[in-house]
Amino acid sequence: MRTTWTSMPARPTDPDAADLLGRYFEEIVRRFHRRPVRPGEVEAAMAESPSDDLVPPNGLLLVAYRDGRAAGCAGLRLRPGWAELTRVFVHPAHRGHGGGAALLAAAERHARTLGADRIRLDTRADLVEARALYARHGYVEIPAYNDDRYAEHWFEKLLRGELTPRVRRAK
Repeated sequence: MRTTWTSMPARPTDPDAADLLGRYFEEIVRRFHRRPVRPGEVEAAMAESPSDDLVPPNGLLLVAYRDGRAAGCAGLRLRPGWAELTRVFVHPAHRGHGGGAALLAAAERHARTLGADRIRLDTRADLVEARALYARHGYVEIPAYNDDRYAEHWFEKLLRGELTPRVRRAK
């Protein structure tokens, strides 16, 4: 049976989005500390890095559905001319079925539509699967573009093809 992925914009407070963001932060905290999550740690991480900027006009949050079930998310923060990718997460029960690739493709389409000519992101060294996913899909490692205390690797992908055509100068 072929897996079907779809995605749609959502607000961080929508039930599916809020559940996925909570699970994202739970995994991020657990992997960072290399131990089970302690009470209050997920809430503290969410407060330290809120998702309320992932709404228009400053950003966008996508919720991905696998065969109709909420299975992943990805966010975009809009910057002048580019977009920052964040909160990329596929629920463990849905991994291995193309969700990461589907989320990246959807985020890239939306970024182009919103006028971005590139996507940048930062990630941690322990998120090896994420780094491999980005590399497989054309993201290249770049020098640091921010000073996020958790960031250890920075990536960028130039978006081509669906950009608004630039006006050519007459020769």
